[in-house]
Amino acid sequence: MMITLAEIAHRAMIEKGFIPDFPKRVLDELTAIHAPSKPQNEVRDLRHLLWVSIDNDDSFDLDQLTYAEKLRSGMSKIYVAVADVDGIVKKGSAVDNQAEHNTTSVYTPGKVFPMLPLKLSNDLTSLNENTDRCANVVELDISKDGDFELADVYPALVRNHGKLTYNGVGTCLETQICLLHPIPSIPGLRKQLEIQDEIAQRIENFRNRQGALHFAEIELQPIVINGVAVGLEERISNRAHKLIENYMIAANVGVTRYLNKKNYPTLRRVVKTPKRWGRIVELAKDLGDELPSKPDVKALRAFLLKQERASPLQFPDLSLAIIKLIGRGEYVLGHPKEKHLGHFDLAELEYAHTTAPNRRFPDVVMQRIVKSSFQGKPSPYTDNELAEIAAHCTQKEDDATKVERRMVKCAAAMVLLKQIGHVFKAMVTGAGAKGTWVRLLDPPIEGKLVRGFENADVGDYLKVKLVHVDVVNGHIDFNRM
Repeated sequence: MMITLAEIAHRAMIEKGFIPDFPKRVLDELTAIHAPSKPQNEVRDLRHLLWVSIDNDDSFDLDQLTYAEKLRSGMSKIYVAVADVDGIVKKGSAVDNQAEHNTTSVYTPGKVFPMLPLKLSNDLTSLNENTDRCANVVELDISKDGDFELADVYPALVRNHGKLTYNGVGTCLETQICLLHPIPSIPGLRKQLEIQDEIAQRIENFRNRQGALHFAEIELQPIVINGVAVGLEERISNRAHKLIENYMIAANVGVTRYLNKKNYPTLRRVVKTPKRWGRIVELAKDLGDELPSKPDVKALRAFLLKQERASPLQFPDLSLAIIKLIGRGEYVLGHPKEKHLGHFDLAELEYAHTTAPNRRFPDVVMQRIVKSSFQGKPSPYTDNELAEIAAHCTQKEDDATKVERRMVKCAAAMVLLKQIGHVFKAMVTGAGAKGTWVRLLDPPIEGKLVRGFENADVGDYLKVKLVHVDVVNGHIDFNRM
């Protein structure tokens, strides 16, 4: 009997230093938790607003709700309510220590390893449908041209009036067919979604003018039956994904600015200026375009948009190559009065993760700092603690990414078992001391080039033969033809 993906994922988690199962001390602590957090001080009662959540079909750890309104002045307001995880998960508790160790939920085909126990993340700290919950609300003013400015951050009582999905909302916005539950049954909901979408498009247009980069990534989702991958399908992004992306970016920037003004330290999220900009310039030249010799995010954005229009089928490959050359994001300690590294991809200088405390530990840390500011108390973390947390979260995020990618490769290896010896077209996605990696054009599966990798660099196109797969370790090996 073939080993299941869940069993492989459990081993992979341990190999990367995660604690995949909640230890007894955490489970014992959970027995004393019976109800969601209650308001500790004066809070605004915003339960009457038509709050909704928009997430994946199978998501139950609901971190945020959104609401929007147009004002007579031509301005608009958006509201993002973030689950009050700190109301239950106290700093230094057994649950908190477990979350601080793993730092993130890890999503693998067939099994999710949640950062918080499901009793919390899927229930007591989740902004579940038709339940009253405490939350931190980020209120932002949106101008006619999409510029967003922080209006306020405050604790509030909220109620999720509709658990919506990306598929349902995306279909509603893009085709005007709004039949999926509960959109037709809630008065005013369809109009509210249209308002949220219109404002999100304005925010995106503003961000684009600032130089935010646009990519077209191919994300594979294995089809798993009884723990075994039987196929792969591409996960498609729609207008609902863009709506939430733009609201969360605006909220994250807003919270960071709020703490800066209050003179509190932050746990920043940054993407440094690309070290391999020279290779990006070479790729542009190969495509008949020219980029400045020094990193320029607006010039890169213009180049990407031009290439997407000229070669839409090849654009995902170019996107992947550029993403690899830009490099990964990381967490750093931020001080209000110091010059900071920005987020190169987003063209933002003030950015932190604050909107997903059920799934990411940095968001819990930022929530605690925000709540301390509400009470006029010092930050609950010292600078040294924040610096250590930043380094650890960066490492564990990298570990989580490796586990998730490995598990997609394990699933892909299961699917490719019967195709050894086949020849495919591929693009080089990574080249360095640890090896050369390629991604097939169809199906878009990544593997290692074990022979013929000399002089191959990111962005090159090759023909490769599948020579070996290892399901347990997620190894997929190719020879250059």
